[in-house]
Amino acid sequence: MLLTMTDMTARQDPPFVAGERTMLDAWLDYHRATLLLKCEGLDDTQIRTRAVPPSTLSLLGLVRHMREVEQQWFLNVLHGLDEPPAYYSETNPDGEFDDVDGADVAADLAAYQAMLDRCRAAVSDLDLDTICANPRGPDRISLRWVYTHMLEEYARHNGHADLLRECVDGVTGE
Repeated sequence: MLLTMTDMTARQDPPFVAGERTMLDAWLDYHRATLLLKCEGLDDTQIRTRAVPPSTLSLLGLVRHMREVEQQWFLNVLHGLDEPPAYYSETNPDGEFDDVDGADVAADLAAYQAMLDRCRAAVSDLDLDTICANPRGPDRISLRWVYTHMLEEYARHNGHADLLRECVDGVTGE
């Protein structure tokens, strides 16, 4: 299966001038689409390739990881849900990265897209000043903090995706 951007949401540049919420949504969607862009044109074997040994990172592993991160912050933390992870467990803490060899690439990409749709809907009516418990400590956090954290998470992992993609087939760029 070769992924094309027409299969998912095409990447759009964020606006240069906009309100805070519009800007945060646009940048987060930009980073989400960038991760998918790094997978574009690869076959299932290439998207599963752990191209930078000894790391177990692969592009598919990054997609699976970000699906888990989206669920954790936007659904479990902000809305107090207790949805279990799809790819890892206490006994397999790196399953989203390690268990890609037999993974169904199309199903994992569809699960990622479905999670993005759920997360967008889950926060669409929330104010950026919405406060929730912090799973990392005693301080409470805001939706604004979650957006900022998600941008940091995507920026870091999209850097990994750049390197992985170049090692898989030589493609570089945004």
